[in-house]
Amino acid sequence: MSEHLLFTLLDIAGTFVFALSGAVAAKQRNLDLFGIVTIAFTVACGGGLIRDLCIGVTPPASLSSWPYLMVSAIAALVVIGAYRLVVRLKQPVLFFDALGLGLFAAAGAHKALLHVHSAEVAILLGMITGVGGGVMRDVLLNRVPLILQKEIYASAALLGATFEVVGELQNWSTQWVPWVAIGLCYGLRYLALQYHWNLPTFATAGDDVTPPSE
Repeated sequence: MSEHLLFTLLDIAGTFVFALSGAVAAKQRNLDLFGIVTIAFTVACGGGLIRDLCIGVTPPASLSSWPYLMVSAIAALVVIGAYRLVVRLKQPVLFFDALGLGLFAAAGAHKALLHVHSAEVAILLGMITGVGGGVMRDVLLNRVPLILQKEIYASAALLGATFEVVGELQNWSTQWVPWVAIGLCYGLRYLALQYHWNLPTFATAGDDVTPPSE
């Protein structure tokens, strides 16, 4: 499999699973069909859109290539049609989000490195590709974005993007580097969810740290 085809497939796969994440979250908020498709597309393509604008790829791939909209719409229809099956997964939004995070962190870092030739920028844009859509989803659904909470989320994307960039700069084989990068990102995020690993918080003495009830 060629390098271009591999990363194209990773990008499409990331689009699909992130769209599933967005569609499930929208369905849980009882949005209508248009709302579900809109949230699905925003989550699936938001991070890539930010990355493409930063590296000067205009119009962004998510707006100029029809497969992204089609894949997002299919994911939304899958959630609508098979919602009862989807929700049987333990915390389905978090499951799909963690998988999409790994796929986009690797694919985003690869695309950024092709255009900017800077390891630091490529790593940051790989992370942004992974977390950008989730941030947009949370803002649109009136939730505090995960990257602003104590959960290990952006850190996992940063790990995956860093391994992808280091692997490419060291000329390691593209047949396995992306998969390891995806596995590291997904593994860290999954383990953090399973074992409640969190980044430290710094509450000031006397502050009320009890989260407000909804």
